[in-house]
Amino acid sequence: MAVIEAKNIIVESTAQQASARAAEIFRTIVKEVTSQRDLCRVALSGGSTPRAAYHHLASQVMTDGLPWPMVEIFLGDERDVPQDDTESNFYMIQRILLDNTPVNWERVHPMRADAEDIEAAANEYEQIIRQRVPAGPGGVPQFDLIMLGLGADGHIASLFPDSPAIEERRRLVVASYVPVIRRHRMSLTFPLINAARNILLLVTGSDKAEVVRQIIQGDEPHLPASWISPRDGTVHIVLDADAARLLYSN
Repeated sequence: MAVIEAKNIIVESTAQQASARAAEIFRTIVKEVTSQRDLCRVALSGGSTPRAAYHHLASQVMTDGLPWPMVEIFLGDERDVPQDDTESNFYMIQRILLDNTPVNWERVHPMRADAEDIEAAANEYEQIIRQRVPAGPGGVPQFDLIMLGLGADGHIASLFPDSPAIEERRRLVVASYVPVIRRHRMSLTFPLINAARNILLLVTGSDKAEVVRQIIQGDEPHLPASWISPRDGTVHIVLDADAARLLYSN
């Protein structure tokens, strides 16, 4: 049985249109949350896929009316490089989105994945989350929105296939060495991801078509993305036509 129900899937013709739709979903969730309470807590995705969505969010049309000072921003994962390195997820998010929106910088929380002791930095980030994000059912901090991308190998955040990090059930943030990329990464874990009120999975490109088919049809339950299963939340999947091309083929 598929982990992710088809009713939450949106398919757009192009990657640009998919990115615009993802930005609209982000905007809607933030406005709904901040109409009810002071802060909306979100975790943003790095990588190449969300760049266009962040451009949409930073544009004048999308920014108008969005209460950015009321958005508390975390990262879903980070690479083991300084925050001003071009490979840093935070660098990309800051350059495209944060520097072009009126965020409250006291509510922006980058990961220190370049720390000499990355394990200690992961523990520190978990404590920040526990202090800043109210707990939901089960006592786990509950983000209002977690944005995710998808790798062609089925990884989300920095939770890669065959990595011990995907088996973590106690810690909310982990640091691990990923042999396939020969790098250390810091990442949110499934207990935290699946506690979110909303998960937004944005996927574009024909190279993702097979893994999209596998996770939505439930053919490969071992893939990290197949473990997205929020206990008390909604998964929003936004695809472009290339990423969705195998879903409806005979």
